[in-house]
Amino acid sequence: MSRLESMRRRLSAQIDGLNWAAELIADMPGDVLELGLGNGRTFDHLRECMPDRRIWVIDRVLKPHPSCIPPEEDFLLGEADDMLMELASRGAKMVLAHYDFGFGVKELDVEEGARLSPFIAPLMHPGGLIVSQQPLIGFTQITGPDTIDPERYLFYRAP
Repeated sequence: MSRLESMRRRLSAQIDGLNWAAELIADMPGDVLELGLGNGRTFDHLRECMPDRRIWVIDRVLKPHPSCIPPEEDFLLGEADDMLMELASRGAKMVLAHYDFGFGVKELDVEEGARLSPFIAPLMHPGGLIVSQQPLIGFTQITGPDTIDPERYLFYRAP
């Protein structure tokens, strides 16, 4: 499969997975967490499909498209573990988290997901959902939408 086809599959899975998750959590209380802003496409999608939710964003840098800059009070700039601990100290609770960190090297990405999982867990409402490109630990893996290859995107429910 070409890299272009792979990117299309990833973006389609991301959209389908986030839309599916947004429907499942529609009646649950809590905020949303975007782990990895990048150029802001996913953040923009989340704020469009869940306009009444507070969306927290964590990233090491702030370089999104100008139309996708999160509000200053909702953006945490720095290393993920430090920023996740900062959110926990504020008492923030997430009903949905989208894990989109990655180095582009599968082994490193898997290690990072495992390392950060214990920092994500305390932020999640019981029963909240995590949509992730990487394997995470300490959560119950669930089946996502039928339109997504189970190897492409992973879905978890918080205990």
